[in-house]
Amino acid sequence: MAFYEVYSHPALIRYKTSVCTKATLFLVVVLCLTYIPPLLAAYRSQGFWIKRSTYEEQPVVRFQYQSLLVAATSTQGDYVAWSTFPHLNNMLGANLRIPAVSVREEDQNQDGKLDRLIFQLQLPLKPEEQVYSVQLLLTFSYQLFRMSTVVMQSLAYVQHSSSVPGAKLFISGDLKLQQRTPLPHRGLYDIYNVSVIDGSSPFASAYDLDSIIRSYQERNLTTVLSCPMPVWTVGRAAGSPFQLNAEIHYPMEPSTYRPGFWETIKFAWIQYVSVLLIFLWIFERIQRFVFQNQVLTTVPIPVGKPHMS
Repeated sequence: MAFYEVYSHPALIRYKTSVCTKATLFLVVVLCLTYIPPLLAAYRSQGFWIKRSTYEEQPVVRFQYQSLLVAATSTQGDYVAWSTFPHLNNMLGANLRIPAVSVREEDQNQDGKLDRLIFQLQLPLKPEEQVYSVQLLLTFSYQLFRMSTVVMQSLAYVQHSSSVPGAKLFISGDLKLQQRTPLPHRGLYDIYNVSVIDGSSPFASAYDLDSIIRSYQERNLTTVLSCPMPVWTVGRAAGSPFQLNAEIHYPMEPSTYRPGFWETIKFAWIQYVSVLLIFLWIFERIQRFVFQNQVLTTVPIPVGKPHMS
């Protein structure tokens, strides 16, 4: 009569020994070799404790309606200028030119965050004046919220020069975040929430471009205008203004931050466990071979109630 298997289950056997035996010493050695080497291997493989991490977020950017324009009208150092700061305009005297300015910010994807600034400026000039170079400062309010709350005042610097006088300058670029140190992973970070240009100062030194840029670049967190291809158009008609058109985009930004305690532990734990599983598999089979074959003397005790006939 043929037989077939209808049910099966593993049999559990406990191996017991006293404290001061070779089996106990073997077990201690196996435990040490199972759990300590994976920790050393994960630590020595670099990146065990993450010191910085990166995330992406579209910033909340708004133009502050503060501008400073300097245009060189000759190669001998003559210039005209304009700003939104009354103290500076009073000091410019005959070099002041009041332009026609148009500003528009757009939310192109309708997500509640502005995506682009369109800045248009028409600078009136005298018939004998030509524009050889342009320097423009624009200030922004810049905010991040995903990790720490970052609130700061930032700057975009536009600069272009040519040996040929121009009629129009067009630029299109991204307002990019630059970091020298990682941001904290939580809390309020508003150390740079101060005006980049001190518009209340009556002193000319407060509006010097060298001083403004130098002070701005000493910050750990700044924005820069990435504009790889400015378009310089020549051939300005007599009596027509010089035109400056700028399109500044506010893109998604990768931001670096210092991870918190639990995030650091999480990544360290993942690396440790991934190596530990290999050691557990190896040493479990070593222990099974040693105890099943009684390489070290122990007392095997089957677990389960014996069948009574």
